[in-house]
Amino acid sequence: LATPVMAQNLVAEIRKVTDKPIKYVVLSHYHAVRVLGASGYKAEGMQEIIASQGTYEMIVERGEQDWKSEYERFPRLFDAYDSIPCLTWPTLVFKDEMTLWMGKDLEVRIMHVGPGHTRGDTIVWIPSEKVLFSGDLVEADAACYTGDAQLEEWPVTLDALAALGAEKLVPGRGPALVGPARVAEGLAYTRDFVTTLLGSAREAVAQGMNLKQAMAHTRKAMDPKFGQVFIYEHCLPFDVTRAVDEASGIKHPRIWTAERDKEMWHGLQEG
Repeated sequence: LATPVMAQNLVAEIRKVTDKPIKYVVLSHYHAVRVLGASGYKAEGMQEIIASQGTYEMIVERGEQDWKSEYERFPRLFDAYDSIPCLTWPTLVFKDEMTLWMGKDLEVRIMHVGPGHTRGDTIVWIPSEKVLFSGDLVEADAACYTGDAQLEEWPVTLDALAALGAEKLVPGRGPALVGPARVAEGLAYTRDFVTTLLGSAREAVAQGMNLKQAMAHTRKAMDPKFGQVFIYEHCLPFDVTRAVDEASGIKHPRIWTAERDKEMWHGLQEG
């Protein structure tokens, strides 16, 4: 969560299930509102903060700017903002995959299977239980935030998730997906969101549309399918901006700064 104080709310829920120490915190990706509360687990026995190499590199490259821009955009998402001590840095970094053994026989695989929501996305897979924690690579009944996404590669990464054969999936947002059918629905929903978004942006770029026109064009395809879901209006300006960038050949997402935010809002109101 976004602050150590907010993390204590999650700890309280965990304590309804177990009194065991929380030894490991896994960063599914680097976004400020997802990770800056990690220090709140120190009192619960945290020994390691685990992240992929790609996530570590993104923290180095844009962690400070991301923290500042997210807070300036949406301060309501940061309860007790002053309790954040610093950027969250992983203490254990892996490249493709690592395994933890919890107790004697519970295998927990922590994996980077490909880019999507960010270039460093990390999942947690428990083979014996067929339980998958997808981070924001999968959403359910919620918009996908794609402001730092690798949209073209995202569906391929979803294929890799599908190949695991999960029977239960905890998405980045939305209800837990229980049963193979519901897992398949969540993967298909996310694929539809990102492919519709990028496809619309490619059409807009091919027709020489500006950002405002690209937004209107994208809405024609997106609104009927996704207009009612959680945080759709919140995400769409950033989603369309990133999709237009990628459709224009900008493969590496640009860093969100205050100046870039202003540029985006000006572009959406142009004319």
